[in-house]
Amino acid sequence: MELKVKTKEREYPIQFKEDFSALRQALEEAGLGGRKVFVVTDSHVAALYGSQVEAQLGDAYGGCVAFPAGEDQKNLQTITTFYDAFLAAHMDRKSVVVALGGGVPGDMAGFAAATFQRGIPFFQVPTTLLAQVDSSVGGKVGVDYRGHKNMVGAFYQPHFVYINLKTLKTLPAREFAAGMAEVVKYGLIWDEAFFTFLEEQKEAILAQEEAPLTQMLYHCCRIKAEVVSQDEKEGGLREVLNFGHTIGHAVETEKHFALLHGECVALGSRAILALCEKEGRISAKDRQRAEALFDFFGLPKTVDGLSAEQVYEQMFFDKKVRNGVIQFVLLQGIGRAERTSQVGRDEVISAIKTILE
Repeated sequence: MELKVKTKEREYPIQFKEDFSALRQALEEAGLGGRKVFVVTDSHVAALYGSQVEAQLGDAYGGCVAFPAGEDQKNLQTITTFYDAFLAAHMDRKSVVVALGGGVPGDMAGFAAATFQRGIPFFQVPTTLLAQVDSSVGGKVGVDYRGHKNMVGAFYQPHFVYINLKTLKTLPAREFAAGMAEVVKYGLIWDEAFFTFLEEQKEAILAQEEAPLTQMLYHCCRIKAEVVSQDEKEGGLREVLNFGHTIGHAVETEKHFALLHGECVALGSRAILALCEKEGRISAKDRQRAEALFDFFGLPKTVDGLSAEQVYEQMFFDKKVRNGVIQFVLLQGIGRAERTSQVGRDEVISAIKTILE
């Protein structure tokens, strides 16, 4: 099974597989055969899948760097260790980087590839639910800077995305739940039929039954590919993918990354749902439907230790702020999103308070 992402930079496939056995073939099909491939991953993923990927790459394998797992490693200092490893392996402009792991290795490996020798090819092998449905697709790469989420980065498209569905079997329950926050988001902003599918199949998805899980992944990637194909560099439409993220990123930063990204997206989404209901944009029933899905997958309802004003001020460091004005993604019913800057401070503060303990 395969999807195509079409951008001005390049067209590339998202491949859905049951193991890593077709990885070398995917490399050849992308026109990257005969090149040295260097793996960037974290310590957790290296222990699980590093040797499998190395074996499949065969004589193309050019080395690996595995940094300590965790968001706190997502910085420029860690990136310099990648550059050092690339130089030690005699990487050149024809060499290839593979991002193996979740969103943190994916973002960082992509950023290193985008900047080493002014840009070398890379591909994504995402192993977490969140990375498979969201961060591995679309070409956003980067690092955190001085505690601010993804403040330094680029738009740099991979040559392909290789999703091994079986990697989700080793994913901790909390990580799977965090990925579901992004999954629910797609239904809320783009496709009510997909949202209904999630409601109907939630038990099967949680149990990771193969057919509904594969269908879920496929539809998430399909939606992401549709949006990115129309707006590669977030000039307009692509901003709808940030539903819940502006408040979510602020919470994530203010909690010093103690919460997972998906958990913060769920919190931010809950706050925006409250705002939308209060303004009459969505019905109480629609808000309840969305909240029920977040609840079912065990995503947090509230966060402690923060003030609404603290979260609000942090939101001004969001990359979607335009001339000092915060941009929001709101709903006009399930499956219909719109971008707006016409949300007052009091409304935002009130919404944030709904997720604070």
